[in-house]
Amino acid sequence: MPPSRRKKTHSKPITATAQRPISKKSQMTATVIRTYHTLLKRHAQAEQEGDFTLAASLQQEMDALGGLDAYQKSSLLGQDKGRGGDSSRVLCEWLQELGWGKGEGKRQGKVLEVGALSTKNQISKCGYLDVTRIDLQSQEEGILQQDFMERSAARTDEERFDILSLSLVLNFVPTPAGRGEMLHHIRNFLFPASHYTSSNKESQIEEGGLLFLVLPAPCVENSRYLTEERLEDIMRSLGYVLVKQRTAKKVAYWLWRMVTEGKEWGRHGSKAVSWKKEEMRSGGSRNNFAVVLE
Repeated sequence: MPPSRRKKTHSKPITATAQRPISKKSQMTATVIRTYHTLLKRHAQAEQEGDFTLAASLQQEMDALGGLDAYQKSSLLGQDKGRGGDSSRVLCEWLQELGWGKGEGKRQGKVLEVGALSTKNQISKCGYLDVTRIDLQSQEEGILQQDFMERSAARTDEERFDILSLSLVLNFVPTPAGRGEMLHHIRNFLFPASHYTSSNKESQIEEGGLLFLVLPAPCVENSRYLTEERLEDIMRSLGYVLVKQRTAKKVAYWLWRMVTEGKEWGRHGSKAVSWKKEEMRSGGSRNNFAVVLE
């Protein structure tokens, strides 16, 4: 008898675990998310190329899947604890390591959660964060229906935040340039370095607000155009330094801190004008995820 395929680690779905087999419902959820992402990218490309007949056809396919509402419900189902769960649990863990919490002397603050799917996730329960939630299509009361890219830049401290959470949102933006624009736009909502008193008096870097970024791990591990090092260079050029990083269950998590305002930092401290789409890895099995800053 040939060996069981279940014993071959390379044949398991990427979301499989040793303790829990992947259910048909979970597989269907993942299929909806993957298919919708693919159609969305093809739709954006068709519009860019002026092929509006194809764009209309692809829109019909997205509508047949249930549109954005079906995508969001599938994503919400994917937050179930048994499927790898709520990414904000990682954020809360990291914040506690950095001295945030409920007790005396602990730090507290405001969070803007972009792409919020639930008001019952861990970030909403921790008790030391005031959370503002927005999403393109609100799934429940307590989530403001709003396009983040159309949100006006903050002008006062009341409109700024200590933390911005961008969990599995950047990969939903259909174009590399659009992803770059989103990363640029985030700076408009975080408290600048001048809002805080640096805890390290000897440091020449003043510390501003935090960005919690979550992407599917293949976006940096198997992309033709983006590596972890490239992403870090892009983020440094936008004025961020890396605070925490983790990859687990095929999801990559980063915590970035906005640093000295008014500067753009490259890897060697030089100003970065733009980041183009350049091949970083070769091979036919690579995906085309990229971030472009223009």
